[in-house]
Amino acid sequence: MTHDNTLSVGEVRMAPAFPVGYHRLHEDAGLNFQLNRFFGGMGEEVLREVRAAAPRIRDHRDWKRELLSLAEGALTGGRRLDAAYYFRAAEFYMMPDDPDKLPARERFVALARSSYGVGAAETVPYDGGSLPAHRFVPENPKGTVVLFGGFDSYAEELFPMAFFLVASGYQVVVFEGPGQGGALEESRLPMTPEWERPVGAVLDHFGLDEVTLVGLSLGGGLAIRAAAFDRRVRRVVAWDILLDFLECNLRQTNPIVRVALRSLLAVHAADTVNDLARRTISKSLMLQWGLRHGMNVFGVESPYEYLRELDRYNTARVSRHVECDVLLLAGADDHYVPLSQFYRQIRALTGAGSVTGRIFTRTEQAQNHCQVGNTGLALDVVVGWMDGLGRRDGSWAPAEPRPNGARARRQG
Repeated sequence: MTHDNTLSVGEVRMAPAFPVGYHRLHEDAGLNFQLNRFFGGMGEEVLREVRAAAPRIRDHRDWKRELLSLAEGALTGGRRLDAAYYFRAAEFYMMPDDPDKLPARERFVALARSSYGVGAAETVPYDGGSLPAHRFVPENPKGTVVLFGGFDSYAEELFPMAFFLVASGYQVVVFEGPGQGGALEESRLPMTPEWERPVGAVLDHFGLDEVTLVGLSLGGGLAIRAAAFDRRVRRVVAWDILLDFLECNLRQTNPIVRVALRSLLAVHAADTVNDLARRTISKSLMLQWGLRHGMNVFGVESPYEYLRELDRYNTARVSRHVECDVLLLAGADDHYVPLSQFYRQIRALTGAGSVTGRIFTRTEQAQNHCQVGNTGLALDVVVGWMDGLGRRDGSWAPAEPRPNGARARRQG
């Protein structure tokens, strides 16, 4: 490993094979999704442990207790990577004022980096703080991918995807922007919809041009925004699409509350919005977490301010400025992003060089948000799309067949 934390392809593990299967682990759809997100690809032993613990989880306190217990057990057994993800999952539903939150995050980060053989992040100066970033470089890269998450991810969670892309011949920079990971927890940088600013800082820092942006979850919408205003972005992958963040959040409420909140926001009825929002979240674990986590991510003090901030994350307003090639990924049964946003995003990209869309289905075990259940298939689609554009543009020669992702065995 060199001083700037760049890894050569020889220092990176062989590209991971991602197991296939979206499992029924919990009766609550939100909790079930997070269990699949963190553990669906971790192996049979972890799945057995999670299945055994799930019936004891009824709320976020139960979640924290059970996942911390599994983390300590895995660590005692020498299973450091399993322990890392147990700590990450436990931390996920901890509220910002929970004294156990930062220690759990720190243990996840340290264990994940050591397990993957990755050193400390490089720091990219930004707005009086810094953005953590990691760069992975194969020999003779055929292109550069800049990879980031969305509303709640850490860079370390994206390392397996980065390794897959490196083994496929691409240089990869993974970074945490404002409102994410270390940028939020260490530099206290709140999230911004103006994602061209952190992307621009990263591109400037590493001297990058003609990059492919790959954003996951909310990062899919942020990537579209950045591509609209930074011409160094040659290609962009929205994994998933996320055209209207306010709509995604209000979708978790019943239709009457949804209409009421939109009307109250339009007339700036802050006190009424705050009262209605607090009464609404008491009925949903997903909404409880989303509101409290979101207020911390955005650096706001009330539900009204949070909902107003959500409305700023809307790619329909900027998509006409995107001129590069675009790949849109969506799940047919995404519990969070309505499929209608996929078609609206396509229609909004009126100036793009090309627009390619892919909807993943239940048959493929990739029907949910960010294709949790079949990450390998989504990566195969992304790499195939980039390779195809490379051949079209004559920017690189054909490489060896890329590592097997979609054809990995199904678990469970």
